[in-house]
Amino acid sequence: MTGSIWLTRLYSACDEVLWAVRLNLLWIVFTLAGGVVLGLGPATVAAYTLARRHAENETIHSWREFLDVYRREFVRGSLLVLPPAALGTVLAGNYLYFSALGPAGEAPRAATLVALLVLVVITAHLLPLYVRYDLRLPAYLVKASLFALVRPASTIVLLFVFVAVVYAGATLPILALAVGAGAWIQLNTWLCLRFFAENEARLHPKGN
Repeated sequence: MTGSIWLTRLYSACDEVLWAVRLNLLWIVFTLAGGVVLGLGPATVAAYTLARRHAENETIHSWREFLDVYRREFVRGSLLVLPPAALGTVLAGNYLYFSALGPAGEAPRAATLVALLVLVVITAHLLPLYVRYDLRLPAYLVKASLFALVRPASTIVLLFVFVAVVYAGATLPILALAVGAGAWIQLNTWLCLRFFAENEARLHPKGN
């Protein structure tokens, strides 16, 4: 009996890894199809949409459904994703610049790192919020920022998982290429859906 349970768990784990690889491939292909800049937003939203459906145990026809969301979210997805992506690129460039200055750049480098981490935790809430709730576009940023602030435990968990994924990708670049983005998107979505459900359960008795 114990052996059957472990085999089932092993099968489930392998299935999740294969799904993350497939999601990663879809995200890369469709991001490149849009020339990176135009493809990043809709590809990221499509990946998070499919990740939410996978986390909710829905049956998914990956390529066709990814393409449907990609087309539908081409403009709105870009408006959601490109601003934090551009800000992250600027902050990462500043961090590298200040790091190259040595001791003279220590203070601005630390400030830039803090800004990067804040951006990461807000974005980690922003995208799962977008595929879970129907709000006006500006409201997502406000909700994501508030959620990150008032639920510090959830924020710390997301930040820890993000750092772990980045570290694993930096240690094994082939792993990052094969599964990196897909693994983060699926883990990020799975965790946030549970955080949102906990928050709703906490608020429901109060009539909110």
